Amino acid sequence: MSSSSKLAEFAARLRGAIQACFSLGKPAPAGLPQFDALARELFALQFELNLPYRRFCEAGEWRPCDIGHWTAIPTMPTGAFKDCELSCLPARERTTVFHSSGTTGHRPSRHYHNSASLAVYEASLLGWFRAHVPMASGLQRRWHMTILTPPPAQAPHSSLVHMFETIRRELGGESSAFVGKTAEDGGWSLDSEAALQRLRDQTGDGQPVLVLGTAFSYVHLLDYMAERGLRFALPAGSCALETGGYKGRSRSLPRTALHGLISQRLGISPDHIICEYGMSELSSQAYDLALAGTPAARHDRRCFHFPPWARVQVVSPEDGHEVGDGETGLIRVFDLANVWSVMAIQTEDLGVRHGDGFALAGRAVMAEPRGCSLMAV
Repeated sequence: MSSSSKLAEFAARLRGAIQACFSLGKPAPAGLPQFDALARELFALQFELNLPYRRFCEAGEWRPCDIGHWTAIPTMPTGAFKDCELSCLPARERTTVFHSSGTTGHRPSRHYHNSASLAVYEASLLGWFRAHVPMASGLQRRWHMTILTPPPAQAPHSSLVHMFETIRRELGGESSAFVGKTAEDGGWSLDSEAALQRLRDQTGDGQPVLVLGTAFSYVHLLDYMAERGLRFALPAGSCALETGGYKGRSRSLPRTALHGLISQRLGISPDHIICEYGMSELSSQAYDLALAGTPAARHDRRCFHFPPWARVQVVSPEDGHEVGDGETGLIRVFDLANVWSVMAIQTEDLGVRHGDGFALAGRAVMAEPRGCSLMAV
């Protein structure tokens, strides 16, 4: 069997493992027992098929035969995705590319996908999303969704928009819609009146509403409502998912202040506001609420956790060793769902370690502002 065929077979097994995590309706509490073996197997395949990554590993004298545990797999800095085509996919098979959402003028990272790669991406995002949205519990019908971003046709290279479109396609009702648009400079703006009209239309039957958007899109909507003295009381059980990110598109607010305004203006309970952490270089996302239906310890209320098929470390920028509990370092992610790119990613985001989770603490010095990592904790 060729290495490419082995990678496809690995992807099929991984999708089966993801589905098994939710076979009883809840993720396996112990995570993915075979994570270490899967991670080292995937590293060996990516070492062989991803030429820029192999050169990076060889420069550091890292080889698959020398890796005895997943924590020793060399991590590729996110900045390398701007300069290198870090993909196991031949150029002719790359049908989709996600770009990082940096400020205007910065070179974006590039993460290449094809249909098989997107199938793993979507299996990963849907399973973990369902597990963290309180309104998912006991709701049998499709959900009303108001999505505060441009639609996929206007933002074809946004992994966030692809995520929201996947959620809408799989879980959204007929009333669900995107109410953002792309500005002339390529940035995003919000049609606030369209968003309000959509929310008015969706509250008529008393069913919960799910609002999804970046931090700056919420600020635009909330400021528009404040200027007109408007408040909503969305139906009980409604949720808001916010992904951080200001990028100079609005005034910036501390997270607690933003969530307070969401509660005041939209009538969404604070414990139904969920934060998501993700990036274009990853195929899995982290959420900061306990699993749906599971009470969260108060101190763990805003700690992010990745799904069982991913691991996170918070490491010292000086020596790369994992920091102690409560200490700050750089966030490092090992994401098995990154089958056709690089599973071991070194981010430029700072986090405070809390057990096997983390709280965001901003960006490293000199790092470009981008995406959800711009959200102040």
